[in-house]
Amino acid sequence: MRRKLVAGNWKMNGSADSIRGLLQGIREGAAAVAGVELAVFPPFVYLGLVEQQLSGTPIAWGTQNLSEHAAGAYTGEVAGPMLCDFHCAYVIVGHSERRTLYGESDQIVARKFAAARKAGLKPILCVGETLAEREQGVTEAVVERQLEAVLDLEGIGAFADAVIAYEPVWAIGTGRNATPQQAQDVHAFIRSKLADLDPTVASQTRILYGGSMKAANAAELLAMPDIDGGLVGGASLEAKEFLAIAKAGC
Repeated sequence: MRRKLVAGNWKMNGSADSIRGLLQGIREGAAAVAGVELAVFPPFVYLGLVEQQLSGTPIAWGTQNLSEHAAGAYTGEVAGPMLCDFHCAYVIVGHSERRTLYGESDQIVARKFAAARKAGLKPILCVGETLAEREQGVTEAVVERQLEAVLDLEGIGAFADAVIAYEPVWAIGTGRNATPQQAQDVHAFIRSKLADLDPTVASQTRILYGGSMKAANAAELLAMPDIDGGLVGGASLEAKEFLAIAKAGC
């Protein structure tokens, strides 16, 4: 059985003081949700603080992005091997904000996925459609294209040690929500595409929902057979709310 994963993407939020308080709350509540894996994703500059606060706990941590390159003259970038110095377990690649705001193509995302694996990090690959694409009825075509860019570069075996997050871009911070069945339909489609290549890998790969999951809707979403957790944005900035989402997956 796939163990559920609730991952908190803090985006560009937080201060040293607020992060200490947030992590204290998560640490104190983690035992009550031991059946669910917890992970947090701070901005790069707080990685040392997060490592200090979470070392020796069952809570994992990672980053929101990485360079496709392992080293070199790439001002402002952070490489996978550097993240390993802070004992990161995961790294998010292809988040919708990276794709839309910073122009990351499917091919760049695929190379970042490969770079993460080469460094020994577990990538969380984000896929998903915009509102316009949803209304045009091309959700599956968009998601398939995004998946295939990674599959073409890395192969199906790469997903044996990776995670996928489905982000309906139109449901992130817009006040609109995908219904549990809408989310399940896309999750099932993703798993079916993996199963076409390797049923065993498909059955093991965790697929998270990343469309504004909150404590109020987590139970319904996490009850769906192909939803294996959440990539949580704003709700991960409050320990009580974050833990309530995890509790819904227990």
